[in-house]
Amino acid sequence: MDEDAGDASPPPAPPPPAHVHAHAPHHLHPVPAPAHDPAAAAPSQRDMSASPTSSRSVTETVNGSHRFVIQGYSLAKGMGVGRHIASETFSVGGFQWAVYFYPDGKNPEDNSAYVSVFIALASEGTDVRALFELTLLDQSGKGKHKVHSHFDRSLESGPYTLKYRGSMWGYKRFFRRTALETSDFLKDDCLKINCTVGVVVSSIDYSRPHSIQVPDSDIGYHFGSLLDNQEGVDVILNVGGERFHAHKLVLAARSHVFRSQFFDDESDGEKSEVDESDELREFFIDDMEPKVFKAMLHFIYRDTLVDEYELGASSSDGSVFDTLTAKLLAAADKYDLGRLRSLCESYLCKGITVASVASTLALAERYHAMELKAVCLKFSAENLSDTLTSLQL
Repeated sequence: MDEDAGDASPPPAPPPPAHVHAHAPHHLHPVPAPAHDPAAAAPSQRDMSASPTSSRSVTETVNGSHRFVIQGYSLAKGMGVGRHIASETFSVGGFQWAVYFYPDGKNPEDNSAYVSVFIALASEGTDVRALFELTLLDQSGKGKHKVHSHFDRSLESGPYTLKYRGSMWGYKRFFRRTALETSDFLKDDCLKINCTVGVVVSSIDYSRPHSIQVPDSDIGYHFGSLLDNQEGVDVILNVGGERFHAHKLVLAARSHVFRSQFFDDESDGEKSEVDESDELREFFIDDMEPKVFKAMLHFIYRDTLVDEYELGASSSDGSVFDTLTAKLLAAADKYDLGRLRSLCESYLCKGITVASVASTLALAERYHAMELKAVCLKFSAENLSDTLTSLQL
């Protein structure tokens, strides 16, 4: 039967003493009035009319999860009792954490009959209180995962306390090795473990009788209205025969490519033409679709992507290169719009599948989307067998 192991080993050195901060008292005790003073018999009217205040202590958990994929399980066996494979560290609640997997178990007395799994505090901390969950994923698709959860317990003794860096929570007898190696948890010599950490934090919520609520920024709304109403437009962008009126200063402020085009070559008349009807300078863009340029203008003025419906409506069963988001990524690369690039990468990242990861990786390579590329590579590594099978079809 699995058992809670708690802290695995003594600290290398005594933890430093906790710092204690002294605070001045939040109220003053009134000095008693002389016995003969009649005003001392009752509080003054001013005291009775003071604004009431209140405060509330809120204790909750800050939760975060990490998936640890162990590829090459058979090669890890035999590394020795007490030796572990560590995940990359991840941050939850202001602390760094790591998952430790012991292929031959943690304790010599178990004689390598079990694998052990622990969550370790990987950064400096004293008396960090947290809840934990370890899930060994069923890779058969049946959803019969092996879950060890601290969150679901009645918590008679409260959350677990990690005393210092290196403190751990987990199971010395997480799974019997012989059973694990013939189970659906092991597929293509690979194990997948989900780890969830909930760090306990407390804060004071108190009323402020004279607070002022500051509204959210509305600059995007006002600049968007400027574009919609065509007020003060001074340039025409001709994209595939469709003409867009805009403001040179706005475009130049957002993209140095536009700035160079509009202002660095103002004396070079051969790069622009004059429209006789409204005397606005007209620039031609022949390597972008009008709907893509319109979506890029939306970002330039409003600092957001077009709505989900427009992005979704452009998707099809074809290549990811044909989607509006991919074409916006290309526009972001051409006009050096860093935030638009990040928004497109984030949106594309959510749609990665085994079938699309190869084309999404090629898209990321072409348009210098480094974060999207990293996600594609990580996804491919975690789903290597399925990805290779998809490429062979």
